[in-house]
Amino acid sequence: MSTLPPRAGRRCHNAVNPLHSTLFFSPDLTDELGALGIDDARAAYFAARGAALGAVGAGAVTSTFYNFNHELVARHLPAVWSVASPEAVLAARLRAADATLRRLLGEEIIGSPTMAEAAGLALRAAEACTRHARPLYAANADLPVPDEPHLAFWHAAALLREHRGDGHLAALLAAGLDPVEALVSHTATGKGMSPRWVIGTRGWHREDWDAASGRLRGRGLLDDEGSLTEAGTALRAELEETTDRLDAAPYEHLGADGVARLTELARGFLFTAAAAGAFPGDLVGKG
Repeated sequence: MSTLPPRAGRRCHNAVNPLHSTLFFSPDLTDELGALGIDDARAAYFAARGAALGAVGAGAVTSTFYNFNHELVARHLPAVWSVASPEAVLAARLRAADATLRRLLGEEIIGSPTMAEAAGLALRAAEACTRHARPLYAANADLPVPDEPHLAFWHAAALLREHRGDGHLAALLAAGLDPVEALVSHTATGKGMSPRWVIGTRGWHREDWDAASGRLRGRGLLDDEGSLTEAGTALRAELEETTDRLDAAPYEHLGADGVARLTELARGFLFTAAAAGAFPGDLVGKG
């Protein structure tokens, strides 16, 4: 039995994860990786997120990232490692995270006791994450914890993000959703990325999107207008509940008071970052 209020872990994740994700929309990451010679935006993303795995090929990244077209991944991996090593990319990633958080949050928040508190709480939660069958989490867990609190917080957010994400992929497999079906059904909830963003960044084409929509309609999960049916809504809810269950350990370890406090602190940081323009305005939606 859980000792936490319903969905407390999910709410905490939803506050912490976007702060980690700010890096992937940041011009600071573009600048840092560009200085290494990685100029293509997709190559930069695959390198920055995948570097903890080492100099892996396209197969490992397609597997662990799940919803990218393998042809797109193979266009950049393993070639990107001949431009910059994983070690150089990881160092650049941390410099970019530093610059991004300082720019979005400001020096007062960066140096505040609340930032140090948030880092301590997030790291304590991550103590209960597990490595088995969680490759992206496990790879990041092998990296050292940065000394500065805001970077320690970002590192802990990466651990919690990838731990939940690895579990979510298991839930998607169990639900029988392939990569594009997962994207289409998530977008249909109104909370996922817009089709324009998915098609532009994940390497799929409109015909892939339409074909996946047709398969979902055939399963009774999507209606003719592209909205989730009752069965589709139930499936997406079940997916989130399964993901919550697989990701419960960090938040149970932190405890109800710690989870509530980490959620409160992370939301405050997130609101500040969002107001500073951390995310594209058209990122989320059905259109």
